[in-house]
Amino acid sequence: MDATTTPPVTEVLARLGGVAPRARLVAACGRSVVDSALADGRLVAVTRGVYCSAETDASRAAAASVSGVLSWRSAAMAQGWAVRTVPRKPDVTLPRNRSIARTRVAGLTVHRADLGPDDVRDGCTSPDRTLLDCLRGLPFEEALAVADSALRAGFESGRLAALARDARGPGSAAVRRVAAVADGRAANPFESSLRAICLEVDGLEVTPQHTVRAPHWLGTPDLADVRLEIALEADSFEWHGDRAALHRDARRYNALVAAGWLVLRFSWEEVMFHPKRVRAVLEAVVARRSQRCSCGAAA
Repeated sequence: MDATTTPPVTEVLARLGGVAPRARLVAACGRSVVDSALADGRLVAVTRGVYCSAETDASRAAAASVSGVLSWRSAAMAQGWAVRTVPRKPDVTLPRNRSIARTRVAGLTVHRADLGPDDVRDGCTSPDRTLLDCLRGLPFEEALAVADSALRAGFESGRLAALARDARGPGSAAVRRVAAVADGRAANPFESSLRAICLEVDGLEVTPQHTVRAPHWLGTPDLADVRLEIALEADSFEWHGDRAALHRDARRYNALVAAGWLVLRFSWEEVMFHPKRVRAVLEAVVARRSQRCSCGAAA
């Protein structure tokens, strides 16, 4: 891999949601870069083969310094789940009525809740509590990224459904909304964010990582609407850094187009920072493809 075009490992890690498997980081940055970051402490193992930044790892100590519990997105990352946006300050939960000097929590994002014994594990909120907090309180696209990541990491879908079913009080409707569409097939928070936009577009029904055969294998787009034959790709720089990757993707995209599919490619920056523009493109495309399907059915 050309060192002049290799993105910094911390930048790639942030784009992947703050935590990432070793294989993803090696593919993007090279083995020597990843090993160097591990050796000098910029990367830390969350679980076997899954890494986070040193800052993320230190957030647990920051919570303990104020006798708090690491929670929300910070807890999600500590458990190996990727997030859409890495929090600038650690999320820490303190008891509702506990007084503490502002100076002591100046570098933290403080949440207030009275946690029970089952809500805490090793200085973090438990997986169940972490999901409930994130799904209740985060914007939809952020919550979906956490839920998708949890399922991808092995959290049981039946357990998520039960948490949503039993949720009560403020935010319970948001919990059920996210749980109903969460899907562990989403490869990363970037894809989850693109799917969150798709879910707001009438007439568009996408499936993550759907294999297209017509009749032979044509590819597995990040998202696909089978009825409208629309394939959506969340294009990340870390996966298109050499000519071999460019050749492979160009061949796959051309095969889909030749079979009648429309392929749309969205950059990380477009999805993360300009979702309204992405939605406008999708709405226009769905309108045209739906009209074509209607005309074909009438004929």
